[in-house]
Formats: sequence, C-alpha cells, structure tokens
Amino acid sequence: MSENQNHNTLSARFRGYYPVVIDVETGGFNARTDGMLEIAAITVKMDNNGWLMPDQRLEFNVQPFEGANLDPAALAFTGINPADPERNAVTEYEALHAIFKMVRKGMKDADCKRAIIVAHNANFDHSFVMAAAERCGLKRNPFHPFATFDTAALSGLSLGQTILAKACITAGIPFDSKKAHGAAYDTDRTSLLFCDIVNRWKKLGGWPPAADSNQ
Repeated sequence: MSENQNHNTLSARFRGYYPVVIDVETGGFNARTDGMLEIAAITVKMDNNGWLMPDQRLEFNVQPFEGANLDPAALAFTGINPADPERNAVTEYEALHAIFKMVRKGMKDADCKRAIIVAHNANFDHSFVMAAAERCGLKRNPFHPFATFDTAALSGLSLGQTILAKACITAGIPFDSKKAHGAAYDTDRTSLLFCDIVNRWKKLGGWPPAADSNQ
C-alpha cells in the first residue's frame, strides 16, 4: 500500500473488493436445475477506526424458475412451502435486480471496484446466485465470477469451528437454531460472524500489516 493509503476503508481492507454477505435457501444442491426459494443480502461498512459492521440488507422469498426441481428432502429440511401464497414470492429477476442495485451503489460509495460474495460454505450460495443471474439475463452482475470469502473456512481458522451455529456461539454471537435455515436469519448471523472475524484479527494486531503500518 502507498504511504498515503487509509487502511480504515473497505477498498483498502479487501483489495478493492466490496464484501456482501449472501445466503440462499433452495430446493436442492444443483444450481442449474434446482430452484432458489429464498435469498438475503447484507452489505458491510467500516467506521473511521477501521471496525467492520453490517450495513444495508434486503431479503426475498423467491418463486422457483419454470421447470425447477424441488427435492422433497430439501423442502423438509428448510420447512419452506413454495406454493404458500403468503410467501409473497418474487421472481429471481426481481430479487437479484434489487440486490445488484443495492450492491452497485454500495460499491460506488465505498470506492470499491468489484463486489465479492461472503457466505458460509460460499461456493453453494455463489453458484446459485451466478446461475440465477445467467438465467435472468442480468448483464451487470457486480460479483466476482469465482472468488468468495467463505466464513466456514475463516471461522475454522479463527474459532476452531466450521458449522455456522457453533462458530457463532464460540464468537459470542447468539444463535437460535429454531430460526436457522432461513435466508434472512442465516445471512444476519453470517454477517455478524464475518465482521467479528475481521475485527478480531485487527484487535490481535494483524491489521494493518506490519510492513504497511510502519511506512
């Protein structure tokens, strides 16, 4: 980093990437064939002292795309009834269009060049977001096409836990198992976990790097 670089900015902290915490609930494990049923996204911000915290959020119940596979076992696991009219579900296009709009504005405000998905076992959520964006023909996808920040890996390193509930509890973040496997709740907990890990590293003296802080 340059001598004049402010370490206490999102763009400096994550090499120009804008972290966005995402969780999806789905009708299976195959992003190409199985329907997305819920999605939530939470952006993060950094205060003047370099501490990270959750910022804006959006959440949607999603209508499965036409012809989508819905595995009964997956529905039993999440407890989601896709046919429930009270879900007030929107299309994949409507959900992603709104999320992408929020993310692009956040990127601009934070002077970041690209967004990056933060998720627990991030490859799963990333694959569903990318597949849905492709199905919808959304051209201005702000997210990196393959890179992610995986809180399962990060919490395994920093907390010795890889399961979201156990990682949160170890970090001192309350976790209600009755609310788990809902996109809104899991995204909320994951955002707190991600911020805790980043801030924990700073408290330990890991940020800014010694080579930069001594410039």
